[in-house]
Amino acid sequence: MTHNPQLEELIRPSALGPALARATDDDRWIGLDASLISGGKSNLTFLLTSEAGELVLRRPPTGKLLPSAHDMGREAKVQRGLAGTGVPVAEVVLSDDGDLLGLPCYVMERVPGHIVRGELPAGYADGAEQREAMSWAFVDVLADLHAVDYEAVGLGDYGRPAGFLERQVRRWTGQWEASRTHDVPDLDELARRLAGAIPAQQRNAIAHGDYRFDNVVFAPENPGTIGAVLDWELSTLGDPLADLGLLMLFWAEPGEQFPALIPGVTNQEGFPSRAEVLERYAKRSGADLTDLNAYIAFAHFKFAVIAQGVAARSAAGAMGGQDFGNLDEEIRTLAAEGLRLL
Repeated sequence: MTHNPQLEELIRPSALGPALARATDDDRWIGLDASLISGGKSNLTFLLTSEAGELVLRRPPTGKLLPSAHDMGREAKVQRGLAGTGVPVAEVVLSDDGDLLGLPCYVMERVPGHIVRGELPAGYADGAEQREAMSWAFVDVLADLHAVDYEAVGLGDYGRPAGFLERQVRRWTGQWEASRTHDVPDLDELARRLAGAIPAQQRNAIAHGDYRFDNVVFAPENPGTIGAVLDWELSTLGDPLADLGLLMLFWAEPGEQFPALIPGVTNQEGFPSRAEVLERYAKRSGADLTDLNAYIAFAHFKFAVIAQGVAARSAAGAMGGQDFGNLDEEIRTLAAEGLRLL
């Protein structure tokens, strides 16, 4: 069992272990150990280990939480709903409203494979053909998520899809007001202009809210297969093109840099261009992408606000010891590019 005081406070192994033993019918989970998995910039993700194997715990960060953020019950619900579809998700083993840790949390299976951040694993997807297969699997899973009949899988009450982008602009403007530590005039202007440039919503779907390479697990031996989509914190029912707009922000091409908080690999040789990604998505989904720039501009706004929240939580010591440095320039750059797109 872990004896790290900070970890013990965050995961309460004396309560969590017995609860997992009951949920799995395996007493070996009583003596669990835990370690923080790097990469989480909002909710905290821990690897749980015991003689019974490995599981993953998700819980909110410490400190003051922004309104409506870090809802563990929703993350567990959407993964349970999608379990019977073609969208790959991790099996939820246990979810709790707050009795175990004092805050809601859930535990899911650990899906084997690679989570790709700033570099590819050695010898993995090192050819153009594999990198293309990796990209198409990634895009196809997003299109398939957007095609799920959410009523049929018990997620009809998971959100209010009508008027989604208008509410999102309003919500993230509120999050900006709640987390801002200084003025960023371009971000204020971007919020104002987005509110007056909402495209007509084509269809309703489950929107992931943060779909990018490091939120999926690629199969260990086959880059063209995804084992699970992770990090459902921002998911809801809404406009699927918001996911695609965010994906364009995270899809850097050769010679381009990634946002400071989101390392990636798509700027390496062999990965498809943004235009090719959009063509693939449009062909699989049937979506009209004429108004996509408005969604990409919103992605810049949303991510700038997320970066501000990360900076504020990191400064307050509420990120499990992670430090992401000064993000002011990143936030200003995102705001300026969002305005350019509009």
